[in-house]
Amino acid sequence: MQSAPLEQPAKRPRCDGSPRTPPSTPPATANLSADDDFQNTDLRTWEPEDVCSFLENRGFREKKVLDIFRDNKIAGSFLPFLDEDRLEDLGVSSLEERKKMIECIQQLSQSRIDLMKVFNDPIHGHIEFHPLLIRIIDTPQFQRLRYIKQLEGGYYVFPGASHNRFEHSLGVGYLAGCLVRALAEKQPELQISERDILCVQIAGLCHDLGHGPFSHMFDGRFIPRARPEKKWKHEQGSIEMFEHLVNSNELKLVMKNYGLVPEEDITFIKEQIMGPPITPVKDSLWPYKGRPATKSFLYEIVSNKRNGIDVDKWDYFARDCHHLGIQNNFDYKRFIKFARICEVEYKVKEDKTYIRKVKHICSREKEVGNLYDMFHTRNCLHRRAYQHKISNLIDIMITDAFLKADPYVEITGTAGKKFRISTAIDDMEAFTKLTDNIFLEVLHSTDPQLSEAQSILRNIECRNLYKYLGETQPKREKIRKEEYERLPQEVAKAKPEKAPDVELKAEDFIVDVINVDYGMEDKNPIDRVHFYCKSNSKQAVRINKEQVSQLLPEKFAEQLIRVYCKKKDGKSLDAAGKHFVQWCALRDFTKPQQCGAGEMAEDPDSIPSTQQPHAAHNQL
Repeated sequence: MQSAPLEQPAKRPRCDGSPRTPPSTPPATANLSADDDFQNTDLRTWEPEDVCSFLENRGFREKKVLDIFRDNKIAGSFLPFLDEDRLEDLGVSSLEERKKMIECIQQLSQSRIDLMKVFNDPIHGHIEFHPLLIRIIDTPQFQRLRYIKQLEGGYYVFPGASHNRFEHSLGVGYLAGCLVRALAEKQPELQISERDILCVQIAGLCHDLGHGPFSHMFDGRFIPRARPEKKWKHEQGSIEMFEHLVNSNELKLVMKNYGLVPEEDITFIKEQIMGPPITPVKDSLWPYKGRPATKSFLYEIVSNKRNGIDVDKWDYFARDCHHLGIQNNFDYKRFIKFARICEVEYKVKEDKTYIRKVKHICSREKEVGNLYDMFHTRNCLHRRAYQHKISNLIDIMITDAFLKADPYVEITGTAGKKFRISTAIDDMEAFTKLTDNIFLEVLHSTDPQLSEAQSILRNIECRNLYKYLGETQPKREKIRKEEYERLPQEVAKAKPEKAPDVELKAEDFIVDVINVDYGMEDKNPIDRVHFYCKSNSKQAVRINKEQVSQLLPEKFAEQLIRVYCKKKDGKSLDAAGKHFVQWCALRDFTKPQQCGAGEMAEDPDSIPSTQQPHAAHNQL
């Protein structure tokens, strides 16, 4: 017996009268049959065939012309950026046809501005990016920066320091555009082209692509210990990752369609990030290949190798101070207002009769104090945050954990080849997969071979850290790099006469040597800055420190030496403190900050959290 079908309740009509199922949307080409349709569709959705349909509708029916757009994959988002020169480069030979084509494109409802994408940045507000920059941002290689902390171990000390390399890179790309456009508007005689502006912005955007897990910890601590023979820095990684980004996402044609010349401009972008090429132009005083000496100032915007005043610093000053809760005293907007390009004459060492003229970014003479403030801000950030004793200690412990894990971690790279944490820098496909997430992957792995690394990482999470003994400084000569490895052995051997009966070995000590300066070792970076006066904005001059103030620093670099102990019991710590004091006396270093005459100062990190809940977060 079959049961009668249940009667379905009647469906209530929607209150707004709209249909339940949206009508199917026809493809873009189906809409491009009339002028109104062309005006109302979004250019960003147009494929090359849609562009050809538009051109045919406007009377351009010659197959040769349409094939140019098909072969070069000219999509709708490129149209507002085409000009007569670009059309000529593409192969549209007729001047009359080029002018007519530009006129038709300009009648479209969407302009270049409409195709720019807007980001709401907490530091710079609403910032716009060119479609080519968006194509770069929307790649796995760039998105990887979302998972790399800007201040590595600093997040464990400053809870607000949760920002990543991703937003910093956006900020640097934006500021690079601000500075280069300001120069172009103030001094049109410099002939800064849209192509130059795009390249400078791309360099700003991509300057940190090569950072590894926990940023500077990776190339500053981990790689030198894991691969001491490898002289590798994140800038090298950035230019290799940029090449990988362009090639794996097939962006050369996209760059070409936006008016760049990939053969020249990719070199120019990499030079801005890394500096002069290893093999400069033969028999030339100008070391760069991407741009001629007449545009030397473009190399001073993203990463200024000359004096360190660049947009990279401006963004991380503002961004890091914002997240750390520290006051930022440098006003980059004021610097941009007063920035000008002046020609500076140099005598060539090989031939002193020959004068070489170089164009530099200069500032008004009254801004010299503001620039000293900028470098003072940098020094304060290093002392209070970047080189915080607990932040650095956590970097050291993460490094120790990664060294223990390195032989047992596999990362798949090109053609399925396996790499370790330390060798992923040799293959950009593998390196793309290496981010801060490796910390949790190791911590939660079920591989028993990772137990030692996991123990260290668990200690970090539980705040069971190595113990800080104190800080000292050399009174005379600095410790050289080649001495660093034997310093723990020296501390272990520096046993005082009245030391507790505890055996301490070199592996029980960590000696962390930190060089803090104004960015140019022991030199004053302002000595390499040129200024101009209101009365003559074309004449570049230098300003000596004595002309500015008597209160400016006499020295521009110092060396800090911090000692930690891996043993945590009271007796061992007491003995370790006495070893440290004795070592400082033997080396004629300054009196340790946290140690008395043979007595250890009380370590706040060793006090139970119920007594001093915030002790572990004390700042210098």
